[in-house]
Amino acid sequence: MFASSRDATPRDIAVQLLSRREYSRAEIAQKLKQKTFDNADIEACLDTLEEQGLQSDARFAESFIRSRIMRGQGVIRIKGELRQRGVNQETLSEALAHVEENEDVDWFELARETLARRFSSPGENPKERAKRERFLAARGFDFEQIRYALSCL
Repeated sequence: MFASSRDATPRDIAVQLLSRREYSRAEIAQKLKQKTFDNADIEACLDTLEEQGLQSDARFAESFIRSRIMRGQGVIRIKGELRQRGVNQETLSEALAHVEENEDVDWFELARETLARRFSSPGENPKERAKRERFLAARGFDFEQIRYALSCL
């Protein structure tokens, strides 16, 4: 539970959040602003948490990327969601490269697997085929990955 007492510090709340899962710096800042803490106090707290290794946008991004890959999401959607969560482009790119290398990610195969879980054929007509293309595009796969996935069904 959140520290509900009036004397909870930004650090108390941030540590409670981080005890459940990784958060980006921007996400924690937003949650602390909702609690009406002063911006200077929030920034000081976040700087300290980062220095102590309790909060890391790089670690958050890698964890986020892995979880989205497990859900069958493509790189376009993953990048967009990380940007929305306040992860900068450099951190995002480094985290993506690290996960791709260490997890041996093949976006083409992920698109194929994601499509195969939902559909058993590439579609009998253009309308059905377009439905499958939209399905994969909404999950963040690019045109080449979609074309590959459809060719494999």
